[in-house]
Amino acid sequence: MMIQAFYTGINGIKSHQTSIDVIADNLANTSTLGFRGYTAEFSSLFEKSLSTTADINAGIGLGSRVNAITMNDSVGTLQLSERSTDMAIMGDGWFGIQGEGSPLYTRDGSFTFDRERDLVTADGYYVLGTMGKNINNGVLSEQLAEIPLANVSEQQKLRFPDKLTYPVEPTSEAKFFGNLGVTDNIRVISAKAIDSQSNTNSIRLEFKKSNPQTSPGVQWDVTATAQSSGVKTEYNEQTSETTYLPDEIYDTQKGVVSFDNSGIIISNTLSTVNNNGTPVKIDLGSGFNGLISMDNPFSGSSTSNGTQSGELQGYDINKNAQIVATFSNGMQSAIGSVAVYHFQNDKALERAGGSRFSESTNSGKPIFFKDANGKNIVGTDLSNFKLEGSNVRMEVALTEIIVMQRSYDANSKCITTADQMLQKALSMHR
Repeated sequence: MMIQAFYTGINGIKSHQTSIDVIADNLANTSTLGFRGYTAEFSSLFEKSLSTTADINAGIGLGSRVNAITMNDSVGTLQLSERSTDMAIMGDGWFGIQGEGSPLYTRDGSFTFDRERDLVTADGYYVLGTMGKNINNGVLSEQLAEIPLANVSEQQKLRFPDKLTYPVEPTSEAKFFGNLGVTDNIRVISAKAIDSQSNTNSIRLEFKKSNPQTSPGVQWDVTATAQSSGVKTEYNEQTSETTYLPDEIYDTQKGVVSFDNSGIIISNTLSTVNNNGTPVKIDLGSGFNGLISMDNPFSGSSTSNGTQSGELQGYDINKNAQIVATFSNGMQSAIGSVAVYHFQNDKALERAGGSRFSESTNSGKPIFFKDANGKNIVGTDLSNFKLEGSNVRMEVALTEIIVMQRSYDANSKCITTADQMLQKALSMHR
């Protein structure tokens, strides 16, 4: 029994020393972003079973041992950040990063752009994801709301151009609304129109009642003029004088618009006008949705499509892990997606240091979640302008280390007591 007391105490000291080391490591990383705390799990050691006279099985044990050191996979405390490139995963998942070796996985989403416009960690590891195929020679070829994730094996470092242009989208259609009234007065309604050189021009419609009128209804002659808009000047270096230039007229088209007795449009012979090389369709509407001619005060408005070109203002990352480019014309487009990996057994990931992990045989290979159509998805909620801190609660860890120290002391006392008993037994034997 005394020998067994020795073994019990020694095994207890070893087990609780390991647990103290684990807890101490947890406490040392309470400020480490994305850190996952660990817990030492114990199991009992049995030497053999005894059968007593009461026919009750009893075991003679040899203390405990550390059976496993398991990861705590709860989400850590969220911290506010001032950068849109900082992200926190709200549920299950891991960011993928890569240096010179195999990919590592982390919950630390403190990312930034380096000199080469690569999305990287603070110490230069590349963040893995999927690049969109909507950039061609520094020009955005397609405006996209989302870049779908490619397969796990196809993820790559995310590199974005320092200069990127949003191409001009010339106006192709202008719609006009309002009431021309019935009195014989000239009416003018204008619409903005962007040409292929990204200039903002004007489509000007001038209405004048036709003469003669044909009953029933009302007819209006309309003249459409595509012209430059805005103040243009010319500077004369010899006289040091600035001359204001008149608007440049690109095209003029004429037509007739007819309305019935109720005031709705029934025909229009004006179709398009040339806006500095780009044909613009003139849409006057139908029914009461567009232009009308009724005995009410004149009113007019217009809308048109088209977008001026724009230069890159910067990159942001939204809550869907999409890297979004913002342009000087107010437009935005997704051009890449940050990958969020998942594992069959997160707790079996091998710690590579700090808050970084590598896959293991027990964790399984990294995977992406899929939607009902088999499309790869992030599979969790993300929040930018936030970072996930350590999930170690200091008050809990301090309590645990006190308990482990008391257990360590108890096992040490067990060894001391067994030694004293052995000494007495030896002295009695003499």
